[in-house]
Amino acid sequence: MNARQFPCFDETTAPLAAREALATTKRAFGMLPEPLARYASSPLTLTTALAGLDAFEKGTLLPLEREVLAMTIGRRNGCHFCLAFHRRLLGAQKAPAELVDALEAGQPLSDPRLEALRGFVLALLDRTGDVTLATWTTFREAGYTHEQALEVVTGVAVYTLTTFANRLVEI
Repeated sequence: MNARQFPCFDETTAPLAAREALATTKRAFGMLPEPLARYASSPLTLTTALAGLDAFEKGTLLPLEREVLAMTIGRRNGCHFCLAFHRRLLGAQKAPAELVDALEAGQPLSDPRLEALRGFVLALLDRTGDVTLATWTTFREAGYTHEQALEVVTGVAVYTLTTFANRLVEI
């Protein structure tokens, strides 16, 4: 074990404050994803990540749009686990292979609405929220609302947390 290796817990060995969250996750997925088993070193990080992911899933962005955001953040932040995981989720949604490949490669998307979303996500990251008028106009003209713009900020926050944590725990 290297000095930075985070322990991998389960619902019986994790710190007490993390056990219920791990047990709930295991019941929901039928297994415990390794990143979450490692996040349990910090019950705060585990519960924050799970709550953020749950909240983001309840927004108005479509499942495919949420995956575009997740893949964009995963690629941008160099999270190989995220790319593989969200590639599988996109496969389950029967997303076109060319869309998935373009997301993984960081290439423009052929669908103008999804490309507007991808561009908006990247602009939020590059400009720390201060997107240009051109980016904002493209996003809005693609049919996205003010509410969805703020949901994208939420998604960026949640997936920044998880991609950074995944990389730290070496997933």
